[in-house]
Amino acid sequence: MNILVTGANGFLGRGLCQSLIASGHNVRGAVRHNKSAMFAIGRLSDVDVEVIGDIKNDTDWTQALDNVDVVVHLAARVHIMREKATNPLDEFRKVNTFGTERLGKMAASSGVKRLIYISSVKVNGEMTENTAFSEDSIPNPRDPYAISKFEAEQKLQSVSSDTGMEFVIIRPPLVYGPGVGGNFLRLMKYIKNGIPLPLGSIKNSRSLIYIGNLVDAIVKCVEHPSAANKTFMVSDGEDLSTPDLIRRLSKALDKPARLILFPQSFLSLVFKLAGKPDDMDRLTDSLVINSAKIRSELNWSPPYSVEQGLKKTAEWYNADEKSV
Repeated sequence: MNILVTGANGFLGRGLCQSLIASGHNVRGAVRHNKSAMFAIGRLSDVDVEVIGDIKNDTDWTQALDNVDVVVHLAARVHIMREKATNPLDEFRKVNTFGTERLGKMAASSGVKRLIYISSVKVNGEMTENTAFSEDSIPNPRDPYAISKFEAEQKLQSVSSDTGMEFVIIRPPLVYGPGVGGNFLRLMKYIKNGIPLPLGSIKNSRSLIYIGNLVDAIVKCVEHPSAANKTFMVSDGEDLSTPDLIRRLSKALDKPARLILFPQSFLSLVFKLAGKPDDMDRLTDSLVINSAKIRSELNWSPPYSVEQGLKKTAEWYNADEKSV
């Protein structure tokens, strides 16, 4: 099949393009600008790269969609640590909601058979208590990013209803693997540098997904007829507490886990005084996914264990430590 991947030069996009090519598909990668195109060409020599500019409600996808069978839409406006927009929700909607709707409508008009949208578990909410999130859970997006993602899902379902183009929605949790950034990369740096972490008292459970497992699930959704018009939750299938993740990651990095037992109430106060209560929530709250649906309906199972995923991530970090 001929497949268009948006965000082809990103953390997830590069691995997905490589896997799709290995599976025998023809891949076209959409990137924002020429600098991204040159980077993508250097990393993805077998990908036809198309520069499409900013994703918004009037982006011209005509050339990128020419003769395409399936679109995998990865590109998005993601979390920004120091948000400068006066109305962040409007900015997220421009790209994630209306930009996605525009792509969906043009894809349907171009004869695309299926559009796969990478959403987020945050559509379901920020935390779980007694029950894991599943596809049947009532959506509860809380921040501008999650709201824009949920609205994009609804737009694509509407386009599908109007045109007959199939959609697939995938809601992953935190994705890790070679090339990861953000808090996961910061955690590896702390462990590698032997910095004590006052997180030993945390009792929670969180789902993660290794990038190789997410890529495999996306390829399955590209190829499997039963994926049409479905929403899937995906994860590694083994949930970890924050201290367990640190211990497992420390082992993969061949470093001791310097965990300190520190009362969670005091830890919450420290984060609150630092103006970062959301960071505290991500460390202490539970967020668990039930991925039984994709396993049963598409006969999918993660090809990599958590141990293998962390090991490959640690190997990348050790190899590239000077550059990250």
